[in-house]
Amino acid sequence: MSFSSNVKEELSKKINGARHCQLAELSSIYSFCGTFVQKNDKNGEIFFNFENVLVANKCFTLLKKAFTIYFGEDLASSVLFDENELFLKVINEELAFKIHTALTSTSIDERSCCRRAYLRGAYLCGGSITDPLKSYHMEIVCRDEASAGYIKKLFATFDVDAKLVERGKYFVVYIKDSSTIVLALNVCEAPVALMEFENAIIVKEMRNSINRQNNCDVANLNKTVSAAQSVISDIQSLMGTADYNNLPDSIKQLAELRIEYPDSSLKELGEMLTPPLGKSGVNHRLRKLSEMARKRS
Repeated sequence: MSFSSNVKEELSKKINGARHCQLAELSSIYSFCGTFVQKNDKNGEIFFNFENVLVANKCFTLLKKAFTIYFGEDLASSVLFDENELFLKVINEELAFKIHTALTSTSIDERSCCRRAYLRGAYLCGGSITDPLKSYHMEIVCRDEASAGYIKKLFATFDVDAKLVERGKYFVVYIKDSSTIVLALNVCEAPVALMEFENAIIVKEMRNSINRQNNCDVANLNKTVSAAQSVISDIQSLMGTADYNNLPDSIKQLAELRIEYPDSSLKELGEMLTPPLGKSGVNHRLRKLSEMARKRS
């Protein structure tokens, strides 16, 4: 499964024992997946259409737990649920009206646990997150701007700075910063996914660090080779001239070693000399040879 699916699977198993949190999460699921058709001032029908079996099963479980007082033992006569078709219908019209009233009037803002539950439901219904080894992007797709604005507001109460953008006929609340996504996963209470996400960040940063070091090493090597080729060209232009023949044997020895070992570093060239010479001494003599060649050109 994808990382995003793993997050949803973890969140689908989180069932808060407090009824107010159950109502908060149900309220969120209802706003994303539910439809209410009012018959009169006390009756109506509720339809849920899901895109994910995990959400469908969790909604059914939360309904049973939160509305036991209404369902009693006769759940089958009150709710029609088909997890294969991802469809749920409250067929008892009086009960449907009570559920609708409860879910649309439940208080979300007062308790942090309820705000977390609502955001968890929102992610289950409209959320996705990319594989953190590839990129950092978490989003919740909403039906309308008001819903998206409310989710953005709830995130802000936990210091999660989410952004909002219109995408076609939908409104999307999104986060692109890795540390902010970590906060969001913590808010939604997905500790396993949070740990996996942080591990992925560490792996990705290590890979980037290694790549930067390799790129730096390659650049330095190319620079060294380029400089060596330039000096070799200068030395070759001097060879056979009176100026070159009049040079001390120690300098001519270095010039010949530079041509023979074009990939060797200055330090390595110095160690080949008799007597050995330090890196700065080698560099100084090679620069002198280059200056002589340029004066002759």
